[in-house]
Amino acid sequence: MIKAGELDVVFKHLDENGDGKVSPVELSRRLGQFGMELCIEEAEMVVGLWDSDGDGLLGAEDIVGLLQAGGEEEKLRELREAFGMYDTDNCGFITPKNLKRMLSKLGESKSITECKVMINQFDLDGDGVLSFEEFRILMQ
Repeated sequence: MIKAGELDVVFKHLDENGDGKVSPVELSRRLGQFGMELCIEEAEMVVGLWDSDGDGLLGAEDIVGLLQAGGEEEKLRELREAFGMYDTDNCGFITPKNLKRMLSKLGESKSITECKVMINQFDLDGDGVLSFEEFRILMQ
């Protein structure tokens, strides 16, 4: 659990302009200073998820929720990295061809047909590829 004094220090650091709220730009820029890359679009998504009063900004209470969920965010980030290793053509999906290529790199030889069968086991919407959401469910 985060102590009140620690929260105050974190919040003041994130709140660049001292207005008592953290904007997506502030969040992205300040986290970037700690080596945590978060593009503006991702910061806007985070703010949208945690903004309790709908003003498009994070207050101190919102930051508490965000910090407590940080462990989950780290897991999600790691899953996105793993997904990206399979999504070699950056199309946003894992195709049978992507899966075959990655398995080959891992020393496991599979045919395209075998990769299609593997994907179909977890392909919830039946489109023949794995989306990030389907991959996330697979990995849980």
